[in-house]
Amino acid sequence: MPDISHTDGSLDAFDRKILEELTQNGRIPVAELAEKVGLSKTPCQNRFKRLIAEGFIQGFKAILNPSKMNLDHIAFAEVKLTNTHEEALNSFNAAVKKIREVEECHMIAGRFDYLLKIRTRDIKKYRLVLGERISNLPYVANTSTNVAMETVKERG
Repeated sequence: MPDISHTDGSLDAFDRKILEELTQNGRIPVAELAEKVGLSKTPCQNRFKRLIAEGFIQGFKAILNPSKMNLDHIAFAEVKLTNTHEEALNSFNAAVKKIREVEECHMIAGRFDYLLKIRTRDIKKYRLVLGERISNLPYVANTSTNVAMETVKERG
């Protein structure tokens, strides 16, 4: 769960409690949410709507079970680019977003430029995604792979 105590100051204790509860259960009924945070239903619902309108809550999604989807293989690919000018970064960013197996992509300050979290059914499928899609992204110079042996903690 993210640390909600450090915000820009526009959230009070009730807002933070609402956000904390929603990170645990995004489908909680408003009446139950209100009870958990110590408000009546209408003020809680108003705060909830305001938190959405102000962008504190970006949306809701279903969290799928990767094992049930036969997507147990996780690899982290370090990607080094040939060029890090704005045009190259924008081109890479747009292209990597189109690869559905890439769950996360982070620009990194360090010995490589991007870190990608890639989920596939097995190492064979990962090699195809890496060789045919990721390595062919714009401005990719080289990649290095780290394979996850076990997931200890994952936010969902």
